[in-house]
Amino acid sequence: MASGNAREEHDVGTTESSADQPAARIEDAVKVYGVGDAAVRALDGISRAFPAGRFTAIMGPSGSGKSTLMHCMAGLDRLTSGSAWIGVIDLTTLNEKGVTNVRRDKVGFIFQSFNLLPTLTALENIRLPLDIAGRKVDQAWLDQVVGALQLADRLTHRPGELSGGQQQRVAAARAFVAHPAIVFADEPTGQLDSHSSAELLGFMRHVVDEFGQTIVMVTHDSNAASYADEVLFLADGRLVDELASPTPTSILDRMKTLAGAAP
Repeated sequence: MASGNAREEHDVGTTESSADQPAARIEDAVKVYGVGDAAVRALDGISRAFPAGRFTAIMGPSGSGKSTLMHCMAGLDRLTSGSAWIGVIDLTTLNEKGVTNVRRDKVGFIFQSFNLLPTLTALENIRLPLDIAGRKVDQAWLDQVVGALQLADRLTHRPGELSGGQQQRVAAARAFVAHPAIVFADEPTGQLDSHSSAELLGFMRHVVDEFGQTIVMVTHDSNAASYADEVLFLADGRLVDELASPTPTSILDRMKTLAGAAP
């Protein structure tokens, strides 16, 4: 195989990383949908590094580009220009197989819609990324994740036999069980009640604090965002503000300030 193709397909398992390397970063990220007069600039030149072992929330009004940003960072969508990195891996240099390998081996996902396979048990859904990759399960870590998410007595149940909160906890366990370099969460509490939301967000905070997990979460919920170490605010495809050590009140105050500054 030619060296160029080998680089494109990329064996992520052999990639070396630096201790001070961000878990993810984007540089001059531009994403345009459509052409001509119908073109929409969803991302407009964003640059940002996401340090390892941190929990970052991304907020902004509908159409601000927050989900587009996350999807491009995670390799679910391609930038029009600029670059997106997972660790030392530049996703823009990879072909589709290479990007798929990075997502499989380095990235975890939690979506609002759970995305569980209805014919599999909770345990089978949790193990699915490892089974697809042909990787051995770290049983001690699996037990710890399952215990922390209070799923031990639900592992033989199928999704249809679980509540919405239990299904989302299964989805979270699936995202974390493979020890990903980074987990992307897209409105993970959007379909949950306040109690289930608090359980999930508390676990996400725990794995960041105790195990150095990196999480990037898109949310519209100021309470959910307050679990993060910092909140980034987007508007019209641009990064317009950020807030460290957020609280629900400080987030709401900042959003009101940004809304008041909008033309």
